[in-house]
Amino acid sequence: MKNLILIVTILFASLTVNAQKKEKTYKVIASCGSCQLDMTSKTGCALAIQYGGKKYWVDGTEIADHGDEHAEDGFCEATRKAEVKGTFKDDRFIATSFKLIPEKKKKKKK
Repeated sequence: MKNLILIVTILFASLTVNAQKKEKTYKVIASCGSCQLDMTSKTGCALAIQYGGKKYWVDGTEIADHGDEHAEDGFCEATRKAEVKGTFKDDRFIATSFKLIPEKKKKKKK
């Protein structure tokens, strides 16, 4: 009987682990929603993404977590490509991972 309970417990645990959703990685445009993506915010500058033609405010990371937002390549001055993981809920993206994709350096003409 103990062996049967052990087998059922192990089987249940393995099914539970396999049933959990694996987060998908999305390639998005990231920027300040107010300054670059024409979104309306009551709080001013805030991190937002654009994915699939729609715009979402980001929870789970802040605009200042990714450098100076007012630098030449900062979110209030430019849009950047990013790889993100998380879930979409209404007009928000709840991020569990947010990684900027390095920009390719432009070659100077000689």
